[in-house]
Amino acid sequence: MFKVKISLKARALRYLSMREHSRLELGRKLSRYAEETDDVSALLDVLESAQFLSEERFSASLVRRRQARFGNQRIFLELQSHNIEKAEIEKVKSQLIESEAVRATEVLHRKYRFEPVDHMERAKQMQFLQKRGFSGVAIQAAMRVKRNNDDGEA
Repeated sequence: MFKVKISLKARALRYLSMREHSRLELGRKLSRYAEETDDVSALLDVLESAQFLSEERFSASLVRRRQARFGNQRIFLELQSHNIEKAEIEKVKSQLIESEAVRATEVLHRKYRFEPVDHMERAKQMQFLQKRGFSGVAIQAAMRVKRNNDDGEA
């Protein structure tokens, strides 16, 4: 038996139907399957003009997927790695700035249910948040919030 060859446009639409992709990411995926006569850049231009490929939708999708686990710095770096324009990143930044301390608190309390008992444990928890891309201000705010110990102790 022989395989049915899928066109580059059909492959691109299949990728986009699964989730939003950046232009750079979709271009990389499609270039693996492109033949000499295929123009990946022209196909991406057509997809953008038909609103199948949108930088704004991709950045909103990435933020939705990442904001429950990561801080602003990590999200901004990932957007930059996808070659998202600075104006779009600034728009996302203005939306995320206010909620960073709340998100840091939620992430910290999910991972560490109890208050740190000494400076080493406190440093470990702060480093955890720092590795997740949270700012120093958000980390300090999260560390100040008291934790609910739901284990029945009195």
